[in-house]
Amino acid sequence: MTKVPNLVTAVPGPKSLELIKQRNEYVPAGVYLVQPVTIAKSKGALLEDVDGNTLLDFTSGIGVTSLGHCTEEIVETITEQARKLIHSCIHVGNYQVYTDLAMKLCDITPGDYKKRAMMVNSGSEAVENAVKIVRQSTGRPNILSFENSFHGRTYMAMTLTGKWDPYKVGLGPFVPGVYFTPFPYAYRCPWGTDDREECGKAAIHHIEKSVFKTQVDPTTVGSIIVETIQGEGGFIDPPKNFYPMLKEVADKHDIKIIMDEVQTGFGRTGKMFAIEHYGIVPDIIVMAKALANGLPLSAVVGSEELMGDVYPGSLGGTFGGNPIGCATALKVIEIMEREDIPGRAEKMGVKLRKRLNEFQEKYPMIGDVRGLGPMLAMEFVKDPKTKKPDAEVSSAIMKECLKNGLMTLKAGLYSNAIRLHPPLIIEDDLIETGMGILEAAIKKHA
Repeated sequence: MTKVPNLVTAVPGPKSLELIKQRNEYVPAGVYLVQPVTIAKSKGALLEDVDGNTLLDFTSGIGVTSLGHCTEEIVETITEQARKLIHSCIHVGNYQVYTDLAMKLCDITPGDYKKRAMMVNSGSEAVENAVKIVRQSTGRPNILSFENSFHGRTYMAMTLTGKWDPYKVGLGPFVPGVYFTPFPYAYRCPWGTDDREECGKAAIHHIEKSVFKTQVDPTTVGSIIVETIQGEGGFIDPPKNFYPMLKEVADKHDIKIIMDEVQTGFGRTGKMFAIEHYGIVPDIIVMAKALANGLPLSAVVGSEELMGDVYPGSLGGTFGGNPIGCATALKVIEIMEREDIPGRAEKMGVKLRKRLNEFQEKYPMIGDVRGLGPMLAMEFVKDPKTKKPDAEVSSAIMKECLKNGLMTLKAGLYSNAIRLHPPLIIEDDLIETGMGILEAAIKKHA
């Protein structure tokens, strides 16, 4: 078996650095770059850079290539569809794979009621269209979002995002009608409790007794939008009691719940959709990322009540639901169901959690280990008692990982969390190799 990682130069290598120099000259700095390498090709859980180094991928392109890079079945599906129909625009002429995907998404998403689905290109677009649907259907203009959230970079999605830097710097004014409330970030609970369930209760109490009393009349709120697990915010999974209580509040005020499953959907947490861990059914689910395993495709799936009578022409876009993307998404879902990828991910999550808990016991700089399934993160702190964030050490650990052939990602309100995003099909020996590199990097900076 070929050695993995296989490093033939320092990482980043000279060719990578030269190409990044060109990038820095012609591409705006706003198009950020996490890892200073230039990728030439990929397969499974492996990446090869332009210098010939084989790297182990614990990023999946930010949770996108859950079925691995350039998976043969998916490549064949793309090729076959490209030979038949690349584009006609769903607004110009109908094509079957769009409807087939809509039917499949209505079938696999939580809830046994009548649903409809539409496709666009990105998570941000899915969020934008979900908001449009709710506003038009309910006649209520206002939206409640959560602090430390991320919903995208288009204007409404950016407005709904509950973190200022880097997403909103210098970009105001923002879209009106958006209000924020704290998320039950249990490790740093805004209400000062160390009890997860109490933190969940406090978050709901704050909405009812503060936000709806001092900021916005709940009868004008059409929706609450929430990431099932906060992704860019640091893989923050809320207490088990949070979503059932949030649903009670929403139902009480006839407010619709938009569940943002862009990063958590399609097996990432050990369930097809992360909200299945919490036992509630949202009114709308938005999804993207792993839906088409690397092709730009996203979807909005919602109740007939909300989506059945949307004004003609008010939704969609030229490239939304591209035939190649739709065909690929159908293949992705087929593979996930056939191979029980969510079940496989659940088992992977148990192993990864065990390793991360062991790391935490050995290295006090790891203040928190959290997440669901294999969607896990470690939050690094200078002192476990004060919980003072340590973004510098997390950056140093990532740099050391890259030096030794492992690609990782950061996250978190304070940019001090390292998150695990390996492909869900990664082999056990590669998981062990990656975790070994990660622990060695942590140990070096402990």
